[in-house]
Amino acid sequence: MDGDSINSPDRNGISKIRDLIRRQRQESDGGCDESSELDFLYDDADNYTNEISELYSYTEVPEFRKNLAAYDAVMERWGIPLQWQRLSPEVRKSVILRLLNHFELSSKTLRAEAARAILYVAQGCWSEVQSEQEQQQWTRYNVTLLLKNGIFQAVVDLLCLEIESGPMAVRKPAVSLADSAELRVIFSILYTIVETIRTKSDDDTEEFEEQRKAFKAEIAQPVRDELLAVKLLNMVIKFCGGSAPHFPIKKVLLLLWKVVLFSLGGTCELRELKTKYRELAGLAPMKEDTLEVSRNMRAASPPASATDLLDAQNERRNIRPLRRSLMKQTSLDESAALDLEMGDQMEEEMKEIEERRAMEESGELPQPPSPRPMTPVPAKNKGLPWTPKVRQKDLDAFLENSRMKFVGFPIQGDRDTLAGLPAPIHEGVKVLKQHIYVSLSEWQMTREEELWRCPLSMKESDTDSPAHGVEALYAAMLPNLPQYIIALLKILLAAAPTSKSKSESINIMADVLPEEMPMTVVQSMKLGIDVARHKEIIVKSISAIILLLLKHTKINHVYQFEFISQHLVFANCIPLVLKFFNQNITAYITAKNTIALADFPSCVLGEPPELTPESLELGEPQVYCWRNLFACINLLRILNKLTKWKHSRIMMLVVFKSAPILKRSLRVKQPLLQLYILKLLKMQTKYLGRQWRKANMKTMSAIYQKVRHRLTDDWAYGNDLDARPWDFQAEECALRAAVDRFNSRRYGEPSKILPDFEPVDHCITSVLGRPVHLTNTFREYYEVWLEQEVFKNPVNWDEVLSCPGYF
Repeated sequence: MDGDSINSPDRNGISKIRDLIRRQRQESDGGCDESSELDFLYDDADNYTNEISELYSYTEVPEFRKNLAAYDAVMERWGIPLQWQRLSPEVRKSVILRLLNHFELSSKTLRAEAARAILYVAQGCWSEVQSEQEQQQWTRYNVTLLLKNGIFQAVVDLLCLEIESGPMAVRKPAVSLADSAELRVIFSILYTIVETIRTKSDDDTEEFEEQRKAFKAEIAQPVRDELLAVKLLNMVIKFCGGSAPHFPIKKVLLLLWKVVLFSLGGTCELRELKTKYRELAGLAPMKEDTLEVSRNMRAASPPASATDLLDAQNERRNIRPLRRSLMKQTSLDESAALDLEMGDQMEEEMKEIEERRAMEESGELPQPPSPRPMTPVPAKNKGLPWTPKVRQKDLDAFLENSRMKFVGFPIQGDRDTLAGLPAPIHEGVKVLKQHIYVSLSEWQMTREEELWRCPLSMKESDTDSPAHGVEALYAAMLPNLPQYIIALLKILLAAAPTSKSKSESINIMADVLPEEMPMTVVQSMKLGIDVARHKEIIVKSISAIILLLLKHTKINHVYQFEFISQHLVFANCIPLVLKFFNQNITAYITAKNTIALADFPSCVLGEPPELTPESLELGEPQVYCWRNLFACINLLRILNKLTKWKHSRIMMLVVFKSAPILKRSLRVKQPLLQLYILKLLKMQTKYLGRQWRKANMKTMSAIYQKVRHRLTDDWAYGNDLDARPWDFQAEECALRAAVDRFNSRRYGEPSKILPDFEPVDHCITSVLGRPVHLTNTFREYYEVWLEQEVFKNPVNWDEVLSCPGYF
């Protein structure tokens, strides 16, 4: 048997095993090809169709017919034609006003019927349309009409009535979909109005734009002395506390997200606010935006897995020696002859090179120009995507270390004197000053210290207390903010894919589970998809709510942001997010928990389709699930905001072993997702040790290429002087004290803020009229006190009264 026949089975066996391992890994990743980059565009929300369809669960599909039946019953009772499109504008307005009057009736049945009829109108009167585009057009028209006639405030009042009345569902052992029927109709109306007005379209008129602005101002105003967002947060607290398990929590969270997004603004508004506040503070404008820069990035290749390393090792050590040792003798002879021929060619080339060099030295050949013509010209646009930044703190530390090394003593507060320092230090200081970046947070902290030191001489300006909606929202949330944070994280924990049903303390499936459990295989499959989809939507909405609050408060005032951040950390948000990512993230992002035929409005246009196991899989093929990838990026951004420049929280990432969890998530080839993962890895690199850095050089290179550089940040080594473990607790305590001072100064009672600076009462009448409590001892020795302090000490009252400024 020759060498080829021996070698061939081994090679084929190794390749088959390698292909099998790769195939199994690809199946476990949900079928996502690691070599392909995800074409995902991060935005404030998904498109309008998907956002509306996610409002309804698949178990609610039969209730769409109930809305139509309620509308038909009301119109027949009033003797009005059923066709909404054929009615004149005056008749449509009169129908809405009559439905509005039904909200004031004492009969709960009539109120519920009117609410369902309003919902049918808000949904675009889908029984009269032929396409999804036509349904959306009528939805925008009807929503505008509803707003003009005051339906939104009336439905909010109806919501307050439903919350205060309290249902009988609390006494039931198991809560189902039927227990929240009225509330779900109310939330569907409110959400449809908010999302329709919030979403911009190319066909919007000037009148629609004016109505959007007016509605944005209206939704930020209190209703019954309470903001709508705060009312929804209180519903979340009641749901988590167990006093209202029937609340449709998914609809509550979706409406809360869209109310905060619409009233405060999204990415564009945040960018405009940051530019405005930096200009008011006298700071340099922003040069780069993270989202804009990340869109031009390319995703990094994922780190090599154990299978890839094993393949490379086998190719180096086993396959090539095996092939060499099992070659036939004829092949060996041919290779030996080839080696001799190559050796002769190399000797001839070496002789030619030596002869040419000798001729050049003797001047027989001209010297080649420098640089050589074949030298490649470096590309102009290639380089790092970010401009480096330097903090004032970093410059001060660099100058202090340099002065201590070369001069022997520091100079506090002096950034200009460079006497006694060598020329390279001068150049270094020049480069650092060129890249100085003063953040809005640093300016606000410095300003707050000045206001605290000089409370009487310094007054707050518009920059210190901006008149923006987030200020009113923060002031309203402040008394119960810890409870809001804990409630949101509880629901996030219950909705996380890694959570087990036994550990769930709250039931988030009350608005999904039907009264009767499924009896067929198709119904069971549909309910399973619906439950998974329900959890994904909850994770998406909570992550968006928390991120919006953090971003807006950080721009409005950094201590508002720090207060929310500290309560998130105290409520174990960091380990919760890491637990969420401790799964097969690729499979989670590529999960397809969607039934295209059951999505609204597809399920109501035309004849209702019959669901079969095959029809559950219908729909456009998707490489990723938008809401899941959106939620993952949001959670990573939250984690970045909580841990940035906070050494104690970075150590929490190290303690909870986040590095392998985050590194596995790099297998998702999406630039923005990878950017925030690399940022989190960069924070803790100095704490992970030299062995980790040596074993993860590919990740270290990706950090260098993708993440912004701080010129004095020694992130790749362990030489950070600020990362001393004994300062961690002091750092958090100092931050907490500063936040408490800020909250007490701006939102506390004036008498409790500065008791030493209270105004003195100089009025004789009011001073003598105050009730004075005299002790028993003073009363007993009153005559002695009178003799010693009054009679023996004569006072010239004329002189006292003549003193200027005494009273």
